[in-house]
Amino acid sequence: MTEILMPKATAVWLVDNTSLTFDQIADFCGLHPLEVKGIADGEVARDIRGADPIANGQLSREELDKAQANDKYRMKAQKSRHAELLKPVKKAPRYTPVSRRQDRPDAIAWFIRNHPEVADSQIARLLGTTKATIDQVRNRSHWNSANIKPVDPVTLGLATQMELDAVVRKAADKKAKDDARRGIVDGPTLEPASETGAFGGVAEPDDQPYAAEPPHFDDEDGEED
Repeated sequence: MTEILMPKATAVWLVDNTSLTFDQIADFCGLHPLEVKGIADGEVARDIRGADPIANGQLSREELDKAQANDKYRMKAQKSRHAELLKPVKKAPRYTPVSRRQDRPDAIAWFIRNHPEVADSQIARLLGTTKATIDQVRNRSHWNSANIKPVDPVTLGLATQMELDAVVRKAADKKAKDDARRGIVDGPTLEPASETGAFGGVAEPDDQPYAAEPPHFDDEDGEED
C-alpha cells in the first residue's frame, strides 16, 4: 500500500464523512483500529483538521464507493501528486565535458599529493570520476600513469575554487576532529587549496638534496680558510 500523507488528518476526514469501518480506515491510513476509534470518540486527534484524500489525489471516488459498499474491501491509495512534489530530487552525477575527462587523472593526482585527507568519495563526487580510477592513479596502475602530473582541478576547469575550498575545508575539519578524539596534536595547519597549486601543477622537489660545499684548506698550513 502506498504510504499516505497526513494519516491522522485523513482518518479524521474519513471518520466524519464516510461510513467506513474503523478497520478499513485504519488499514488505509496505517493506524491501529483503536486509534481510529479514539478519533471517532473525540479522544485522539481532537485538534487536527480533516484532510480530504480524494481532493489531494490519494484516493479515488470509485475506491471509496467500493469500500462503503463492502466492509471487507480494503482501499488502495493512489500516488499523491503532492507526494511527488515533496519527493527529494536526487542530484544528478556531475557531468564532465569529453574534452576535460582526460584531465581527471591529473586532478586526482593533485588531491592525492596535496590533500590526502580528502576522502575518495569526495574526490569522486567533485570530479565526476570513480573510486576505481582514484585507486589506479594512487597505485600507479592507471593506463596513462607515465603521463599523469598533479594539476589543480580549478586550473583544469573541473571544479570552481569555491567547490574545491569547500571540499578541502570539510575534510580538514573532519581530520581535526578525528585527531582530537585520538589525542593527536596537529602540526602545521592545512594550507587552503588556493595556496597549494591554484596556478597549475605542483612543483616537484629536487630528487637530491643540496650538498654542502666541502671546506677549503690553505695549501701551506692546512688550516681551513
